[in-house]
Amino acid sequence: MTTDWHPLEQELQAWMDQGLTLPLWWRDDDAIEPTPHLDQLTRLSETLDLPVHLAVIPRDATAALARYIATSSQLIPIVHGWAHQNHAPQGDKKAEFEAHRPVERVLADAGRGLNTLRTLLGKTLTPMFVPPWNRIAPEVVAGLAKAGFDAVSTYNPRKTALAAPVAAQINTHIDPIFWRGHRGLVNPDILVSQVVTLLQDRRAGLTDSQEPLGYLTHHLVHDTDIWEFSRQFLLEICDGPVRLYRHDGKGIS
Repeated sequence: MTTDWHPLEQELQAWMDQGLTLPLWWRDDDAIEPTPHLDQLTRLSETLDLPVHLAVIPRDATAALARYIATSSQLIPIVHGWAHQNHAPQGDKKAEFEAHRPVERVLADAGRGLNTLRTLLGKTLTPMFVPPWNRIAPEVVAGLAKAGFDAVSTYNPRKTALAAPVAAQINTHIDPIFWRGHRGLVNPDILVSQVVTLLQDRRAGLTDSQEPLGYLTHHLVHDTDIWEFSRQFLLEICDGPVRLYRHDGKGIS
């Protein structure tokens, strides 16, 4: 696999020339137990010294996962819905936390997820909510802070810094997987072009330059090309004017 990184390098140079700094974070979804793929994710995170916000599915999370997370300070567990179960009507896009059920029941599932992982993971858990399939109804978002969450993470540039009062919006923006096709790696040059556009929009003030730029992975389904692109991309972007975002309820670390 060969990738032309020059457009990204040029854009990062423009950021440096203008004295700008890019906040960066990494989120990985669907963890439930230790696997060889999780080992590979952890090794990459430790090699790059870039923390991974590990979105854990509460219903299925195991005690073995809790022990595994405790072995690495690079893994930051966050809450990935409740069961990663689709409740959308047939023909609609998959969703667990859209308003297809009474809002009270949906929020109860969110709270159950938080409480389950607090019991399993203790103080290592960060109360950020990641709705499966990155879909969530506004009325559900509005109740998350009361349920105990301090942040919400979905996909695409955020419109506001707060998802709801006292709950930050910290989204992801780059996903290397071609979900609607072969589920392998998106054409690398297309991915680089997408990243450059995201960064140019930030420099132009079209999107929020203070939102951490989010790289989204799914370790359980990565093939060799996805792992290699992820490694190269994170090396390239971390060579630019970045500061790493670690969400622990306090923001940038």
